[in-house]
Amino acid sequence: MQLPILNNPPGQTADALGMLPIIHNGPARAAEPLPMSADDMRRRGWDAVDVVFVTGDAYIDHPSFAMAILGRVLEAAGFRVGIVSQPDWRTCDDWRRFGQPRLFYAISAGNMDSMINHYTANRKVRNSDAYSPGGRIGLRPDRATLAYCQRAREAYKGVPVIAGGVEASLRRLAHYDYWSEKVRRSILLDCKADLLVFGMGEDAIVDLARRLQAGQTVRDLRDMRGVAYALGASEAPPEDALVLPSFEQVRDDKKQFAEATRMIHNETNPYNAKRLVQWHDRQAVVANLPPLPISQQAMDRIYTLPYTRRPHPSYTEPIPAFEMIKDSVTIMRGCFGGCTFCSITTHQGRIIQSRSRESILTEIRDMAADPKFSGVVSDIGGPTANMYEMKCSKPEVEAVCRRQSCVHPTICKLLGTDHAPLIQLMREARETPGVKKVLVASGIRMDLARRSPQYMRELAQHHVGGHLKVAPEHTDPDVLMNMRKPSNDDFEQFTEAFNRESAKAGKKQYIVPYYIASHPGSDLNSMIHLAVFLKQSGYRPDQVQDFIPAPFDVATAMYYTGIDPFSRKKVYVAEHLRDRKLQRALMQFFKPENYFEVRKALLEAKRGDLIGDGCDALIGANPPKEAIERRRKDAGSRFRGDYVHTIPVGKKKKGNRKQSRNAPGKGYRPKGK
Repeated sequence: MQLPILNNPPGQTADALGMLPIIHNGPARAAEPLPMSADDMRRRGWDAVDVVFVTGDAYIDHPSFAMAILGRVLEAAGFRVGIVSQPDWRTCDDWRRFGQPRLFYAISAGNMDSMINHYTANRKVRNSDAYSPGGRIGLRPDRATLAYCQRAREAYKGVPVIAGGVEASLRRLAHYDYWSEKVRRSILLDCKADLLVFGMGEDAIVDLARRLQAGQTVRDLRDMRGVAYALGASEAPPEDALVLPSFEQVRDDKKQFAEATRMIHNETNPYNAKRLVQWHDRQAVVANLPPLPISQQAMDRIYTLPYTRRPHPSYTEPIPAFEMIKDSVTIMRGCFGGCTFCSITTHQGRIIQSRSRESILTEIRDMAADPKFSGVVSDIGGPTANMYEMKCSKPEVEAVCRRQSCVHPTICKLLGTDHAPLIQLMREARETPGVKKVLVASGIRMDLARRSPQYMRELAQHHVGGHLKVAPEHTDPDVLMNMRKPSNDDFEQFTEAFNRESAKAGKKQYIVPYYIASHPGSDLNSMIHLAVFLKQSGYRPDQVQDFIPAPFDVATAMYYTGIDPFSRKKVYVAEHLRDRKLQRALMQFFKPENYFEVRKALLEAKRGDLIGDGCDALIGANPPKEAIERRRKDAGSRFRGDYVHTIPVGKKKKGNRKQSRNAPGKGYRPKGK
C-alpha cells in the first residue's frame, strides 16, 4: 500500500545523510577513486557491487560532479559502488562489467542534458564536449538516459533501474523538445526506468539503497519525496494529487501547455507543494513532492568525503571541465532568482543551502597543502556567488509562499540579504596559508550586491582577476520582465560602483557582461536597442549566448506557445533560424563578417539612421573590404555543417548519402565516427 506524503514545516530538512561520517582528507589525499573496472573492484577485495552508477560524463572524483558526490555518499553509507563512465551503448557489455549489481542501476546522462551537450542553439553539432577526455564528441548518445536505461534492462533482468540527473529531472513530465520540435511525453515512459529521482539526489540515493537492502521493493519506494514513477494502465493515481492537463492536451493545445507549465512551477516549494499527476493516454505519471533542502550538517558531510579531486587515473587526455573547476570551491547550492531561462532553480531548488564556514575553509586548507595547487582558488561560489547564507526571515511566510522569484519584480522585504557571513568567509579564505588569490568567478546577483557597499569593496579589492563576468542578459524592459531579471539601470549602477571601488584599490579592472539573443520577447527593435547600448558603453562581447529552449523552463513554454504562462499575455518569439541569426549578428555588430546581416536587420526594422559614417552609426555606409571578401569566399558556408537528424554515417559515398540520427542500430556517430 502506498504511503502518504506529508508536507513538512518550514526549516525541516532531509535527513537520510545524517549518519554519514565526517571525513577530513588531510594533505596526503590518500583516497582512491571508485572502481571503474572489474580489476579495480577485485583490488578492493570485492566480489560484486551494490550499485552500478552509469554516467555520460568522464569520471572525475571532484565534488563539482554528480557521479563523484553520489558515489561517495553511497560509499560512506556502507555500499559498494562501481562507476561505468561513457559506456558503449551499442551493446550491454559495459553494463555487465561488474557483474549483476546487488541493489540497482543508477542512470544519469551527465552534468548536462545530452541534447544541449551535443547541439548549438542552431541545432548544429558541437565540435567539443567539455565533459569528455580531450574534449572529444561522440562518447555518449543523444537522449542518453533512454539508451542507458534500456541497456541496463537488457543486461540483467529484474535489477531495478533508477534514472536521475539533469536530463531525467527536467523531462519527468510532458515537455517541449527543441531538437525534434514537438512535445514529448514523460521520459519515464520511454526509458522504462522503475523510478526517476528529480532534483539533487544525495539524500534520495542513500535512502533508496537502504530501503532496497532492507528488502523493500521498488514499488514500496513510491512514497519518497523527489521521486517520479509511471503507473500501470490499471493503476489509479493517488487521490491527493493535482491533475495536470494530459499529454494529449498539452501536445495538441498550446494554451494547455502553458497552463501545465504554470501549474508545475507553482508546485516547487517543498513546504507547500502538491503531488502532480499527468495522464498519457490510459497511463498516469506521478511526480511526488519536491525534495526537502538538505541541512548545513549534511552539506558539510557531503563535501568532506574523501574525493581525490582528480579524474580517474585511467584517463590520458585532459578533460576541459575539470581543468576549469579543479581549484574551485562550492559554498552553497540553490537559487531564488527564478530566471525563466535557467534550470538551476528547478533542479537545485529555490531555498539556499550553505556549507559552514569551517567546512569551506577546511577544503581550502587541504587544497593549499596539495603540491600541485597553483595557489589560486579559481572560484568560491555556487549557482550565484553572493547568495551564501541568505534566506527568508519569516519561516511561517515561507511555508505558504508561491512566489517564483524572491528578487523579481522587486526584492522581497522578507528576504535576508546580509552579505556579512560571505564577507567574513572571503577574508578568511584569502588569508589561508598557501593561498595567493581567491577569485569569484560564479555569477553575481547585481541587485543584491549593490545593497552591500562593503561586499562591493571586498570584491573589487581582492577577488577579481582583472575581469568580472556578470549577466545583465538584455536592456529591453519587456524582455527583462520575461526573463525575471532586473532593469538595465541596475547593471549600470553596479558597474559604476564596481569601477569606483576598483579605482580606490588602484586597479584597472573590467566588467564583462553576458547577453542573450533571441530570448522570448526579444525582437529586432529590442536587439538594436541593445546594440546601441553596447556601442555607447564600449562593450564588444566576444561570446554571444543564443537562447536554447531547455526542457521544463518557463522561457521554453513562452518560446513554444508564444504565451507567458503566468500573465497569459502573448510573447513575441524569434522562431526561424534567419531571425535568430540577425539577432545574434546585432550583438556583434562591430565584426566585419556580420556587416551584411546587421545591415539587413537595420533596414528591416527601418533603422537606416544607424547606417553611415557618423559617430552614432552601428555600421558604415559601405561594407568593409573584409566583409566583402568573407562573403565571396564563404558564401553559404554558414548554412553548411551537420544538423540534428542529418548526421553523416561512415565514409562518404556516392551521392553523399545521409542517414537519420535515429536510424536503428547506428547510434550517435557525429562527423563519420
